[in-house]
Amino acid sequence: MLNFLSCRIFHWGPILGMSIIKCITITTLYMTDMWLPFHRSPIALLNHLTFLSLVGLTLYNFFCAIFIGPGHVPPNWKPKSAEDVKFLQECTICESYKCPRAHHCRKCDKCVLKMDHHCPWINNCVGHVNQLYFTLFLLFAVLGSIQATFLLGIALYRGYHATWYFYNEDPDSVVFLSFSSLLFSVFSIGLGIGVMIAVGGLFVVQMKIILRNMTSIEEWIVTKAENRERNDTFVYPYDLGKWNNFKQIFMSRTLDGIEWPVKEGCSQYALTAEQLIQKQEKRIRSRPFKTIESYNGRWLPLFSQGWRTCLRIPFTDEPRLPLNVDDVINVTRWKKYWLYGEKIHPLQPPKLKLRGWFPRRCVVPYNFTSIRCDVSSAGDEKKLN
Repeated sequence: MLNFLSCRIFHWGPILGMSIIKCITITTLYMTDMWLPFHRSPIALLNHLTFLSLVGLTLYNFFCAIFIGPGHVPPNWKPKSAEDVKFLQECTICESYKCPRAHHCRKCDKCVLKMDHHCPWINNCVGHVNQLYFTLFLLFAVLGSIQATFLLGIALYRGYHATWYFYNEDPDSVVFLSFSSLLFSVFSIGLGIGVMIAVGGLFVVQMKIILRNMTSIEEWIVTKAENRERNDTFVYPYDLGKWNNFKQIFMSRTLDGIEWPVKEGCSQYALTAEQLIQKQEKRIRSRPFKTIESYNGRWLPLFSQGWRTCLRIPFTDEPRLPLNVDDVINVTRWKKYWLYGEKIHPLQPPKLKLRGWFPRRCVVPYNFTSIRCDVSSAGDEKKLN
């Protein structure tokens, strides 16, 4: 248990997040106590209580999002009806089926219930169980930063005009600025503004997907579903209206993360069936390439692959794929200077699938008619037919 807690908290994301909260909190309390100490008036006491409450709620939801986690698909999970297996994807790493809205996280190495994204700031995924805590953490962090920036701004103003306040108001409320207090105040204001912009933007994004009852991953699936050639109109099954979607996250905590309420006339497996079709089409569109130049898997291959390749790296946390000469890769995504694909080897165990981005200049098109003899791909195609 202690190892689990330590591996979650001792990561650059939570450590940096707690450091930012600590810096803003201590600086704000120190500077505010000079001109508005909590014992001076009821308003001063209310100000301190409000700020400390926001800090406490931010930390509470922050740690809940980290340690409670998103919830994971039970080991060896299968649908109640054996006939529904054909609508589901099978995770070769977890060796079980993915229930609706679940996705495998490469960093957590588990299938996550209603996975939205893996957040480095909490060193965990945002999913079914902790989405509420994560959203509230964003909200209270922004509100606390707004109040801290406002209080620090007043403290700096009063410190700059300290002489006037000393002779015209209560001398005990004068703000005396030392070099360190000025430095930390300006730095904390900068951090507060950064939190308001960055975290506030993330909070807006979270509220949008909550009101649509959609995760970031599902948003991309729906976009592809609406743009691909089809004979019918795709209906997203989980959008029950903004108010019902809001209640599902903020008021109702009875869902198990496996079965979900859907629109009338929609199947529980409508989205998973769409995913299977999209993956099948992706395999059809894929193209084989052969490696002619080795690549060590570095994110910034400046000297080995040229400055253009380095400047046009894919802005994603997806892995890079090291290459050796004569490796064959099944490419499914293209950019001008980078390709994304999976190494092909008929005897490669499913758990050892090697996927990632690599420089385009390292490979050439390859006419390999048996490209689909890969064990896992063959299994997937059998399941789809």
